[in-house]
Amino acid sequence: MNIPLQDKLAIVTGGSRGIGLAIATKLAALGAEVVITARKQGELEEAAEQIRKAGGKCDGIRCDVSSLSEVQQFADKLGDRRKRLKIVVNNAGVGGFSAPLHETDPDTWEKIINTNLRGVFYMIRAFAPPLIANGGGDIINISSLAGKNALPNGAAYSASKWGLNGLSYSAAEELRGHNVRVTVVCPGSVNTDLSPHTGKNFSKMLQPDDVAHVVAMVVTQAPQSFASEILLRPAQKP
Repeated sequence: MNIPLQDKLAIVTGGSRGIGLAIATKLAALGAEVVITARKQGELEEAAEQIRKAGGKCDGIRCDVSSLSEVQQFADKLGDRRKRLKIVVNNAGVGGFSAPLHETDPDTWEKIINTNLRGVFYMIRAFAPPLIANGGGDIINISSLAGKNALPNGAAYSASKWGLNGLSYSAAEELRGHNVRVTVVCPGSVNTDLSPHTGKNFSKMLQPDDVAHVVAMVVTQAPQSFASEILLRPAQKP
């Protein structure tokens, strides 16, 4: 029986619910040992147990990716398991869609940028070295179509995702010589609690499993190629 990700370690940030949980569940089903992170320990434990009950290997370790010290502590807690690290999925993110930029509270701006952009930098800084030492792997950054298009009343979120896209393209060029593939995935509206999706038909929206399917395709791609950017849209406009 072919188990594509057997003996490989995968990290998924924001892995306790929504897109992150769907990705972690998919990677575990493919044979990976998955470590999920989030800020709420209770939600992490419930999500990890859910994956284990389905037959997967999963641990939850609390980490706020917007804190450099917490990311460093998280890396230290993994210990020797880092020698099997092959996949890092940077999914943790926060939204903000209620006000135009000139009315946006600076604290809201900081929270969005620190989690959605700075946090990815911290994770790559911490985990690109073990990926390189292990002979390569995949870094997958979950962005948004808001990083490609204007988003009125969500400028801070859009800015964080435009920045994430640029970070991803550049990191891909820096790391490809080390056999580390960097992919940025830009979904449209996904049926999660990140934003209210007012007026959307939920049944036509993208679902978390749709994003997880794309991540599974990326990490099982033949080693001589990689998808640097994926734009994911629903088949029917919701």
